[in-house]
Amino acid sequence: MSRILNLIGNRLRSDAAACPGLAGLPLRTICCSPRKQAAESGASYVLGKRWKDTAETVVIGGGCVGTSLTYHLAKGGMKDVVLLEKSELTAGSTWHAAGLTTYYHPGINLKKVHYDSIKLYESLEAETGQAVGFHQPGSVRIASTPARVDEIKYQMTRTHWHVTPQHLIGPEKVRELFPLINMDKVLAGLYTPGDGHIDPYSLTMALAAGARMYGAQIYTTAPVSALTPTADGKWDVQTPHGTIRANRIVNATGFWAREVGKMIGFEHATIPVHHQYVVTATVPEVKALKTELPVIRDLDGSYYLRQERDGLLFGPYENMEKMKLQDSWVRDGVPPGFGKELFESDLDRIMEHVEMAMEMVPVLKKADIINIVSGPITYTPDLLPSVGPHQGVSNYWTAIGFGYGVIHAGGIGKFLSDWIRNGEPPYDLIECDPNRFSKWVDVPFLCAKARESYGFNNVVGYPKEERFAGRPTHRTSGVYELLKDKGSMGFHAGWEQPHWFYKPGDDTGYKPSFRRTNWFGPVGRECKLVMEKVGVIDLTPFGKFIVKGKDSQMLLDRLFANTMPKVGMTNISHMLTPTGRVFAEVTVTQLTPGEFFLITGSGSEGHDLRWIETEAADGGYDVDISNVTEEMGVLGIAGPKSRQVLQKLTDEDLSDAGFKFLRCKTIKLAGIPVRAIRISYTGELGWELYMDQSNMAAVYRAMMEAGKDEGIDNFGTYAMSSLRLEKGFRGWGQEMNSDTNPLEAGLDYFIKLNKPADFIGKAALQEIKAKWLKRKLSYITVDTDDVDPEGNETVWHNGKVIGNTTSGAYSYTSQQSLAFAYLPPELRSVGQKVEVELLGKTYPATVIQEPLVLTEPTRTRLQKKGTGKA
Repeated sequence: MSRILNLIGNRLRSDAAACPGLAGLPLRTICCSPRKQAAESGASYVLGKRWKDTAETVVIGGGCVGTSLTYHLAKGGMKDVVLLEKSELTAGSTWHAAGLTTYYHPGINLKKVHYDSIKLYESLEAETGQAVGFHQPGSVRIASTPARVDEIKYQMTRTHWHVTPQHLIGPEKVRELFPLINMDKVLAGLYTPGDGHIDPYSLTMALAAGARMYGAQIYTTAPVSALTPTADGKWDVQTPHGTIRANRIVNATGFWAREVGKMIGFEHATIPVHHQYVVTATVPEVKALKTELPVIRDLDGSYYLRQERDGLLFGPYENMEKMKLQDSWVRDGVPPGFGKELFESDLDRIMEHVEMAMEMVPVLKKADIINIVSGPITYTPDLLPSVGPHQGVSNYWTAIGFGYGVIHAGGIGKFLSDWIRNGEPPYDLIECDPNRFSKWVDVPFLCAKARESYGFNNVVGYPKEERFAGRPTHRTSGVYELLKDKGSMGFHAGWEQPHWFYKPGDDTGYKPSFRRTNWFGPVGRECKLVMEKVGVIDLTPFGKFIVKGKDSQMLLDRLFANTMPKVGMTNISHMLTPTGRVFAEVTVTQLTPGEFFLITGSGSEGHDLRWIETEAADGGYDVDISNVTEEMGVLGIAGPKSRQVLQKLTDEDLSDAGFKFLRCKTIKLAGIPVRAIRISYTGELGWELYMDQSNMAAVYRAMMEAGKDEGIDNFGTYAMSSLRLEKGFRGWGQEMNSDTNPLEAGLDYFIKLNKPADFIGKAALQEIKAKWLKRKLSYITVDTDDVDPEGNETVWHNGKVIGNTTSGAYSYTSQQSLAFAYLPPELRSVGQKVEVELLGKTYPATVIQEPLVLTEPTRTRLQKKGTGKA
């Protein structure tokens, strides 16, 4: 106890040395009379620390995520950073976490977060002098079914082009690494050296020590009572100790995130779930080991298990019927005093997983349980955190919704710090964008999805995965009821959208696989429909904005690298970051002078809207920006006979001369007003038709009736993806994102470096253009069997990793697999041979000239020129 008091005293005296009002005072006075001294000195103090009235950034929440961000901001050179914690550091989910750390993540972008976390944790103790209790015995994900072995191969394919070390190992190696395992069901393992576990309390304290070392202020027992925006875009952060005027605030409050969000009118999509883990007493067989056991994850048993001193710790994820949500906190709020408390444990709820753990690791059968930890961890509907600036309000950021806060903390702190300090994200992390959720996420949906995500924590991760809990939301298009029973629906930003359609005799339903499955034949049928006849697709999930006002053209010229289209015309434009990377791809139409219609992908609706609104506000532009995504339905019609079908429903001249490519007109179809844009992501003759949601069903029925003789039918997003790849169309989030610049992505045509406006990223692009590009997007065919590329696969040449695919599909027109891939310039020439890794096997691939199939406008133009090419 005396040692602890001395440490506290040293810390307080250190603070006092910087505070004239406290200098020279005895320890008892510093500890017990801060308010008295504050009154006498004219300053305010909290636990001996001078209270700051202003800050560049206020981080709210003192768990591992909040302290990591504070540490990174201060270390990065931000001189005025304050962290506010309502009680004490680690109170919340951090202190009781199991502390697992792993390089592994099934996605792509979060692999970078995990990598940065582990590299930080390896060096943090030496930097700060604070022990962190970091163990790195490695980890093994156990595969006990053929599907699990395929899953490991699938993940290896997506990992080889990253720096993370990862190995597919056989049963013998699994047993060597974890000699206490029962080998009866073990087929293989995914071994990741460097994985392990860390003490969450020690980690947080080390991050806090580092933050202080670099100049940040950390106040505990400083709850935030109100957040008030100021006229100049700043925030007044109110606490019982006083108010801080902050340039920005970051909500990093864990399961308190909804409470803080409600202070400014947001209902954040987070909910606490009960997670339990079990700690045993000393196990003689464990104590006898000479090296620490690796962490194992028994995926079919749905639990993790690691060594804890001379015993074992294992944590199950119950199925969705048995797991428990703390939904009362969503309805009524978190109990005011809850901090370092736990829930009552319920061993019966996890007993089936305990039994599976005992079967896999038999020494557990005789181990004594000394502790069952049951505490709240925070889930979002999709199990991914919400990280970044929030749309709809200035300078409010979130770092919330972490189901795995310990492994995310270090990397997310660095990611957000870089973004805040540099004005753009350091790499693409759109899957964690807080604006992917909006008002369509209600409490029933949140609960249903969190329950599903927790229960599905260790299910097999197939490509093209769909999860069905909580669906549909209120985001259904005007033709949803007409289409829902005709095909397989996909979930896109809350919307239901058909992926593919059934016909009599088809193998129906959702049947995931790592290989071609029941959708493969029907999608080919739909591609043929669009290439030879006419098809209709529901495109309502597009994000749709109207930008108008005195400064609208000036704003958009600043935002976009392309020139703005004239009235009645449409083009493809890109928003770039200051360093010249592709932040967004948008279809832009000028409807009337100064009134622009912007269309973006469903997954980037809030992401793009926030960027536009922020630039408009920061630049003082006189514009009106409205999000019309939910009011406006969209039907696409494409194919050589699409003009014939539409012409039956309108008096408007739809001929090539009367309605040219990339033109927009308001017309009437079957008497219903429709905004028609002659464009199609399939690359075939077609239109996108924008209308009130209430009119969608009538327009759809009219087109289907009018097109009977032309063989009209439905097609879905899988067919559209195959057709767009054949035409060489890039996709945002695949061929281009915040990790790529438009020159390496082959978007030169859309980038107007000579336009007068000084658009964001222009100077950076001019510099990039003057240099040699290290990689370039290439177009390849892949000689496969029953598996096709989909993107993010590793590309090899002469036994070395030389790139990665970005998207892929089967080309039904040419009957071969097709992909885009980033390759070094010296390996991009047409005819170059490379290899693409799919499910643990490398397949021959060849660089070809793009596109594989000419777009309809190009074919028409060549025919008019008399080239004879089609």
